[in-house]
Amino acid sequence: MVNPVVRLQKELEEILLAGGIENAAMEARWITEDITDAEQARSIAQKRAEHYPLQYLLGAWEFYGMRFLVGEGVLIPRADTETLVDTVLQCRRAYSGGTIVDLCTGSGCIALALQQQLGDTKICGIDLSPKALEYARKNAEFHHLPVEFYNANVLDPTMAAQFSDLDGIVSNPPYLTADDMHTLQTEVTHEPSMALAGGEDGLRFYREITALWKHTLKPGGLLAFEVGMGQAEAVRAILAENAFENIAVVPDLCGIDRVVYGYNCGRYRNEETES
Repeated sequence: MVNPVVRLQKELEEILLAGGIENAAMEARWITEDITDAEQARSIAQKRAEHYPLQYLLGAWEFYGMRFLVGEGVLIPRADTETLVDTVLQCRRAYSGGTIVDLCTGSGCIALALQQQLGDTKICGIDLSPKALEYARKNAEFHHLPVEFYNANVLDPTMAAQFSDLDGIVSNPPYLTADDMHTLQTEVTHEPSMALAGGEDGLRFYREITALWKHTLKPGGLLAFEVGMGQAEAVRAILAENAFENIAVVPDLCGIDRVVYGYNCGRYRNEETES
């Protein structure tokens, strides 16, 4: 006798295959792992077959071994971004305490993953989207983590001026180019464009965040970015132009350059004093 769950998985897989979903077998298994009601599972599979994001349909997704609530209006956490968390933890392994700010925090996945690992460090997250911050705050409550979230534009100088002597800044900013935005996969079109569009060349947020927020870092403070494919050298140059030191590039598990980071040399403070 065939196990009912196995039979349902096969049924869902056929629905997904008919819709052109590449990883149909795996996604069918994920649905049955999260959804016990057969009719609800079939309904989700039908919607997924129309290329609606599975993460939104399930209402949650895993990131860094943690479960994050997600839905329309918030960027879906991606495994690539775990490289950014790993990099910050590696850079911070000899230090404790202090404050780190996550710019463009979205669901809060980066900030909360860092807070879970760096319990004695104060972590804050900032995002312009009220909807995204609803999820970020729900996720903080779900994981019982004391991350503070602020609804503000990270490119607003008055917001940056509220921070000083930061030990670190981390960001996965919008980095798709204008051309990228016209050729998105169907699934990605359901995600908020404000979390994706990085200007004509995809580098707007790297330029503006680096120039604006470098003044908030203490000497030796860390600035770490996730970058899109092919952007690492351009972002490395932006950090160098802003007098960051010991700049490095870190590949993700697929070998794609995914993170660029550097350290504040402290030179800006002297320049501001002299001016």
